[in-house]
Amino acid sequence: MGIAEKEKEIIEEFELFGDDWEGKYEHLIELGKSLPLIDTTLKTDDRLIQGCQSRVWLRSEYNEGRMEFTADSDAIITKGMVALMVRVLSGESPEEIVKARLEFVDQIGLKQHLSPTRANGLVSMINRMKQEAVSHLKH
Repeated sequence: MGIAEKEKEIIEEFELFGDDWEGKYEHLIELGKSLPLIDTTLKTDDRLIQGCQSRVWLRSEYNEGRMEFTADSDAIITKGMVALMVRVLSGESPEEIVKARLEFVDQIGLKQHLSPTRANGLVSMINRMKQEAVSHLKH
């Protein structure tokens, strides 16, 4: 399943809640809880995403042409946000990640319903994941 299909799946999930943002936040929290735990030894300063109000750690690996991401956060909403990004971008090629427009973020209304600091954190997560992908592009 490619990035576009994963985005479509997430949009459909969030559409089930209509305009119920409390329900959407609960869903986001549940997604964060489903994020596989990152080993505490991997929660190092070099893996912290700069620009996030909360602490967010991101680990990336490049295997056989695909990027794999794992992440964690000390804040439940932020953990849900990074879980969405991991779900969409993990298993994809660096080229696809760099090209991804990630329009699902706007389509589910996430950016509009986040505080400015959380919205900036989301942008920082996306930028960091794309930077990690860029470092593995074929030159």
